[in-house]
Parts: sequence; structure tokens; C-alpha cells
Amino acid sequence: MMYRRISVILLLMFAFATGAIADPAKESVEADASTRQVAITSSYTGTEILVFGTVENSVQPSAEAGTYDVVVVVEGTAVPAVVRRKSEVGGLWVNTSFVRFASLPSYYAIASTRPIDEFADHAVLDANEIGFEHVRMVPAGSRHTEAMEPAEIAKFKEALIRLKQRERLYIQSDFGVAFIGRSLFRATIELPPNVPVGPLVARVYLFKDGRLLGQYKSRVMLERQGLERYIHDTAIGRPLLYGIATVLLAAAAGLTAAFAFRRIA
Repeated sequence: MMYRRISVILLLMFAFATGAIADPAKESVEADASTRQVAITSSYTGTEILVFGTVENSVQPSAEAGTYDVVVVVEGTAVPAVVRRKSEVGGLWVNTSFVRFASLPSYYAIASTRPIDEFADHAVLDANEIGFEHVRMVPAGSRHTEAMEPAEIAKFKEALIRLKQRERLYIQSDFGVAFIGRSLFRATIELPPNVPVGPLVARVYLFKDGRLLGQYKSRVMLERQGLERYIHDTAIGRPLLYGIATVLLAAAAGLTAAFAFRRIA
């Protein structure tokens, strides 16, 4: 009898090890964006994209239960930036200090089911760059920057974030993600008129009881089209032709305006 029990236990252990008996299904997240391509034309005045998804193997009894927390981050390509501080010198406001950052997101939007500090640890937020305070902003190496204290550099980071928020390039919505069922959720992300053209990365994070259960990533392309694309490609690919055409166009406009005013007079 004892040998039979041992044999059953060994068989069960072998079955779990080989996958013959699967572990209970774990929760995971699947998501996507409503569009994979946004056309930037001369009439572009901003738009919105819908990020939606589902929690696989959800154990949430209802949309209002709050079992899960979801964070949606839409991030643009990394670019350098310079932040300058003005001070009053002799009655004039002049630039007295600056910090050059080698890399930071050109656009950053974050939406969540509730404030991220309420359900996620700072170490997890730092590791995944979730939230303005946790976005990686690397100061460029220079003697001027190296002489600064970390607290002073942090003030420049805060100032840069405020400037980006004022330009609507850094957007935060603490209750921007909503569940519309036991597992379905959605979030609307604003793309302002001045959003930098280029690829965007949409990242979706699933949390439960403060633990990161999974994440999903997709891409959205912002591309110039029509006359906007032709002018951009000409300016980049044929700068001499673009310069000559600009001068001729300006001269033609000036002559036309002069002729029109002369007729009126």
C-alpha cells in the first residue's frame, strides 16, 4: 500500500514537471490600440487614440470590484533637451545656469485606474519608468552638470516636466482607465497638435495587490502625409532646392502684395 502511494506521488510530480497537469491559469493582459497609424497633414489639429484590452483568466467579479489596476503609458521617441534657469542680474533676467539632458521621452502620456502611488511600489515604478517622477532623464556629462548636487538636478527635472505639461506633451490621468466588464478595460489618450512625429510605444501594465502580473506592448506610427510629407522630405533630402523655392515663393508673395496695394492706392 505504501509503495502504491509513493508511486502515485512520483507520477503526479512527473506530470507537473512535464506539463501533463497544468498549473492553475494565471492572470495576464492582452491589449491593443484603436489605430496603428496616425496621419499628420497640414490640417492636423490633434486627435485621440483608444487603448483597450482584457485581463485573461480574470477573477474579478464585476467592473466595480477593483481587483485589478491597469496602467497605460504611451511614449514617444527619446530626444535631448536643455533646461535653463533665469536669475536677476543688475535688473535684468538672464540665463545663469542650465542642465542638458541626453535623453528623455519627447511625448509621455499615462493613464491609470487610480493614482499609481496607491497600488505600486516605487521600485517597480522606477524599473518600468511608470509616472513622471520615474521617467528616465539622463543628464549629459559635463563639468557644469557634474559640479551640481543631485537635489539641484532634480529641480531641473521637475521644471522640465512642468514645461512639458504646459505644452501638453506630458499628460497624466489618474482615473483615465476604466473597466467596462469583468475583464475588459479601455483608456483614451490625447495626441496634441504639437506631438512630435515618429513612432509611439503603448505599454499596458496589469497590477493586483501591488504586484505586477504582466505587461503588453504595441506601437503606433505618426507619419506625415500629403503636402506636409512632400515639403518635409524636400527640406531634408534637397535643402538647396527647398531654399531656392522658399526664396522665390517669398519674392512672388512680396511682389503680388506690392502690386495689389499700388492698385488700391
